[in-house]
Amino acid sequence: MKKLTRKQLVPLALAIVVAGTWLVAGKRPLTVEVATIESNVPVKVFGLGTVEARVLSKIGFRLSDSIVELNADEGQFVRKGDTLARLDDTEQRVHLAIAEADLLSAEAAVDGSQAVILKAQAALAKKARTNKRQQELYANQTVSAETVELAKLDLDTAQAELDIARSQLAATKASLEHARVHLELEKVTLDQHTLRAPYDGVIVARHLELGTAVKAGDAVFTLVDPASVWALGHISESRAGGITPGQVAEIRLRSRPHDLFHGLVRRIDIESDRVTEERQVYVSCTDCPNTFNLGEQAEIYVTTTILDKALLVPENAVNNFNERKMEGEVWAIERGRLRKLNVTFGHRTLDARLSILAGLPDDARVLTQLPGRVKEGRRARFNTEQSS
Repeated sequence: MKKLTRKQLVPLALAIVVAGTWLVAGKRPLTVEVATIESNVPVKVFGLGTVEARVLSKIGFRLSDSIVELNADEGQFVRKGDTLARLDDTEQRVHLAIAEADLLSAEAAVDGSQAVILKAQAALAKKARTNKRQQELYANQTVSAETVELAKLDLDTAQAELDIARSQLAATKASLEHARVHLELEKVTLDQHTLRAPYDGVIVARHLELGTAVKAGDAVFTLVDPASVWALGHISESRAGGITPGQVAEIRLRSRPHDLFHGLVRRIDIESDRVTEERQVYVSCTDCPNTFNLGEQAEIYVTTTILDKALLVPENAVNNFNERKMEGEVWAIERGRLRKLNVTFGHRTLDARLSILAGLPDDARVLTQLPGRVKEGRRARFNTEQSS
């Protein structure tokens, strides 16, 4: 048999050493990391969103004219009733003066009608006395029937004149009421030339400048109630099931990446986005800065529950994870040997860990990392530095 040379013996010896090492290592118990029970584990869901405002108004005039006064600008805080802008009201003031004159004229007409009534009442009373006296004389056959008839005709005429005077008074009163209403309308129209703040708020935009001819309904300012500013988050439907109003939330603004602000879930939209499959969640902020920027990107973290006790395994230590059913395969040590088990998960944490809900025997310890050469039945032991 041909002897091997030295150059041939060296690779062969190395191969034997490697094979022996692999064989010994394969039979030696594998040291692994296992999960331990944790207490008070917060379960949070994450969503990206923007800073928005629940009360945001685009305000303008109900009339068309030129802007002659602007008293507010972007970033300014205004109080309810503050004058923000005015329109040219020269023509309207003329209309108001005419309406005031018409009211005075109507009041004078009413006074005149009341005087006519007094005169007609006096004439009627005189004709009534004359008629009564003529009737008495006729009964004594002192005057003729023609004289009596003339007295009765004068009485009826006086009564008709009184009725006409009363009708004229009713007409002048109606004209007076019309003049009053017309005057109030002209006052309202004049007041509409002034734009006032409808509530306490911050001007976030001024859309027009001095001298601009505006149309009725054109937005002059955009006003926001700072107390209504909140973060609108978009959260995946698969994570949003446990969110309810009133839950504690945290907000991180893009302009303040190192600060974490606190808030509460205020509203959850009933309708999800059919394209992105996300749900809109509105979170108020209790300690955010007084200054804000609408549309700024925000990160939202909602605490849906806190687990009193939980056994958590990293997602990357789970095989064949079914997110819809919350099921998957984990490796565990049972009676000193490795086993692959099908388990059911309960919650998912933001650091990509899953809480085991069912499927793990009482004496089994689940692996948190999957080392090489892991296989069913191999002997294993967990790191003794971990708590039991």
